[in-house]
Amino acid sequence: MSDRGWQDTIVGDRMAVDQEFAQRVAESEFSSQEWGLIMTAVELEIENPDDAERARVVADTSKVEQVMPELENIRSQMGAMGGAGGQRAGGNGIFDSVKGMLGLGGGGGGADPSQLQAANRLAQEYADELQERLESQGKWSRVRETAAGTE
Repeated sequence: MSDRGWQDTIVGDRMAVDQEFAQRVAESEFSSQEWGLIMTAVELEIENPDDAERARVVADTSKVEQVMPELENIRSQMGAMGGAGGQRAGGNGIFDSVKGMLGLGGGGGGADPSQLQAANRLAQEYADELQERLESQGKWSRVRETAAGTE
């Protein structure tokens, strides 16, 4: 689909979208720390870069499931510290954190399908917002062409 070349050209745009997207993350079920972890597993790609009408930024979330267990560790740590940021997506604080650490709590491993779906959806919203920014800044054609290898 693309190589990293086009991504190198939009580092500043990614930083701007990160700042703008922070409010959306705050309104989600994920903390900013959790969102940062999720984004380490997301690859942004340009689908159909050689077709101006169909080209779009997409979030490849195929690896997000791999970080979901660590997401639970973050939540356990936050719960043990007094629930910084409030309760998210269930759980009863310290008791559930201790149960989780002892391997006695929650579904025995594997990603919570609703959490995974929420992470995937939010990642695609981020990709959409990035594309909107590139279009509004007049950079989309050049980025798309770079991804297609035509520049």
